[in-house]
Amino acid sequence: MGRVESPLQMGAGLEFIDWRQALPEQKLNKAVMKTICVFCASSDQAAPAFKQAARDMGAEIGRREWTMVYGGASIGLMGEAARAVHSSGGKVVGVIPQFLMEKEIGFLDADEMIVTPDMRKRKTIMEERSDAFIALPGGIGTLEEIMEILTLIHLQVTSKPMVLVNIDGYYDALIRLFQNTVDHNLTAPKFMKSFTEVRDVDSAIHLLTQRWGL
Repeated sequence: MGRVESPLQMGAGLEFIDWRQALPEQKLNKAVMKTICVFCASSDQAAPAFKQAARDMGAEIGRREWTMVYGGASIGLMGEAARAVHSSGGKVVGVIPQFLMEKEIGFLDADEMIVTPDMRKRKTIMEERSDAFIALPGGIGTLEEIMEILTLIHLQVTSKPMVLVNIDGYYDALIRLFQNTVDHNLTAPKFMKSFTEVRDVDSAIHLLTQRWGL
């Protein structure tokens, strides 16, 4: 396992660094650092197509020697993506709350594991450490992460891109809900430009490399 950063002791022999030190002091230099945050499910019951998409995404990130920042789990789509990044030559940075680490679901082969005191700090670090965000299919936790980033983009707090990888139409209902809030004059129409929807991993990678120059 790589470095473990935590404000809470987890065991002897590990290097403990306050989670605040995981935050960069300035904006990431995209010419040097290519770090992709991947949001996705921790469920092992996910459909085979979703698991394959996670493996494909991890492989594409690793093949380019990029770094993946993610929720730190070894299970579900999260684990599939992390293992694929490693096997393809990339770096994995996990960010996981202490209470989930104690459930022994952390990806112990991560190059860097940041253990936070709570979910809020986890999201802050994931946002700060990343150049772009990709959402594969996921449950309630993934939806919360998506909404946080889209809100920051909509309010112009960040300009980092968000891509929804809409495998087998998984996010169709969510996108309809977004449009419904616009149709009812509860959300400004410009919100629909806060994200880009694609139908497969290859299209997501194409956007990152061609449109945004990562």
